[in-house]
Amino acid sequence: MGRIIALDYGTRRTGIAVTDELKIIASGLTTVPTADLLTFLKKYFSDEAVELVLLGEPKQMDNTASQSESSIQEFIKKFSLAFPEMKLERVDERFTSKMAFQSMIDSGLKKKQRQNKALVDEISATIILQSYLYK
Repeated sequence: MGRIIALDYGTRRTGIAVTDELKIIASGLTTVPTADLLTFLKKYFSDEAVELVLLGEPKQMDNTASQSESSIQEFIKKFSLAFPEMKLERVDERFTSKMAFQSMIDSGLKKKQRQNKALVDEISATIILQSYLYK
């Protein structure tokens, strides 16, 4: 059995979350510079059994693609070439950044900690993964 990994893709950095081997618990893994994402995934896939990658799909309120969709499509092409056997699914990621920020407030993180955008991205990836697991 493999894990499921979720990516909150951004032009600068990408938040990453992963399930346990039984696919019950979603946990934040890390945030990596987007330029290093394929290298990170290559190493992670060699170390861990992964059966599915979830990639956030940012949409506008009217359900149209967001501005970042073109860079995500470029990443998907590169991902498919690098990992042709790996299954990739898109997951609506609307409001995940707002939900991540609110969860930081609710958990009592200080204002300085809440300004850590890498942590927001990691929590957003975790929310994407949870929404997939618990749908």
